[in-house]
Amino acid sequence: MSRLLELDGVCAHYGPVQALFGVTLRMAPGEVLALMGRNGMGKTTTIRTIMRLLPCRAGTIRLDGCDLSRLAPHHAARAGLGLVPEGRRCFAPLTVAENLSVAARPGEWTQARVVALFPRLGERMGQRAATLSGGEQQMLAIGRALMTNPRLLILDEATEGLAPVVRHEIWAAIRALKAQGMAILLVDKSLAELAGVADRATILERGATVWSGAMAGLDDTLAARYLGV
Repeated sequence: MSRLLELDGVCAHYGPVQALFGVTLRMAPGEVLALMGRNGMGKTTTIRTIMRLLPCRAGTIRLDGCDLSRLAPHHAARAGLGLVPEGRRCFAPLTVAENLSVAARPGEWTQARVVALFPRLGERMGQRAATLSGGEQQMLAIGRALMTNPRLLILDEATEGLAPVVRHEIWAAIRALKAQGMAILLVDKSLAELAGVADRATILERGATVWSGAMAGLDDTLAARYLGV
């Protein structure tokens, strides 16, 4: 199987405190992988390490064979990583159009294509991001990441805190992206929604990989053991 993203024995620290203990992860091109685990088990830390926002103290991170482990964050992004961070983090003073254009890199994803995915953004192009609803800001954050024309889209809690109708729109967009062949690394608390879109899952516990496999293999026993409250 060809591999788009590979993590082998990745360790990371916050200062003197170790947070990741040899995380291993595999993704194929066009695959949707759910990164799962209870709160505080290392999911966001793993994403931060992949994005080079946190140093990789040991192990390797490869994107399509290119070693990202020691790259600066902007070089990792240029290699093909598109991040939708937890909390959205849109550029509040900028308009929707400016948020999209500031991230634009050459490729198939243009403002017109983002608007086709999220028509609501087309109605808000002249509005500042700060004036958007939470759901609209999340759509903008996803659109901004797509404007970088990534090879891998990383979504960290993309539906957290949103109204049910908006959550439905975001999940529909994720399914549409999957149908278009986008590789997606996805963190979310909704096991039911993840089961409907993810091909495989990797589960973390206390900063280490404890299970990887097809979503169909994630049975009630495993879910209760590693994901239950």
